[in-house]
Amino acid sequence: MGFKDLNEMIDFAIEKEEEAADFYASAARQEDMAGSRKMFEEFASEELKHKKMLEDFKKGSVDDSVKAYKLKWITDIKRSDYMVDVEYHHGMNYREILHLAMKREEKALAFYNFLLANTEDETIRKLLKILCQEEARHKLALETMYDDFMAKMGD
Repeated sequence: MGFKDLNEMIDFAIEKEEEAADFYASAARQEDMAGSRKMFEEFASEELKHKKMLEDFKKGSVDDSVKAYKLKWITDIKRSDYMVDVEYHHGMNYREILHLAMKREEKALAFYNFLLANTEDETIRKLLKILCQEEARHKLALETMYDDFMAKMGD
């Protein structure tokens, strides 16, 4: 990942957070199960919050919620790590949407971990740690949903 500067990195992350919000909003509209639809809607909202955090950082301000955020370890069951990438297509079924969502969160987590490993500024490090935790939490929730769904299907 070759970024010229911090602004370019932040712009890329903002774009990806917006794409993620759009994806989850679309997935929510396609989902029949109320619990899953609600989770996708919540993810869309959280991705927009991530976008705002990044935009605020770029403007030179850090929200109080970032300063007060408590980090905690999120377990990685690594389900998506053993899956191939899939492309979005209209009419994806629930399993395919979960598969795609897991891979998206896996890539977002890897991206923020990469940036974290290559950043020394403590303010951006805190923000990146928060984003890592948030993406890891999404990944775990999706992998758990996927496992539950596959168990219901007899897998």
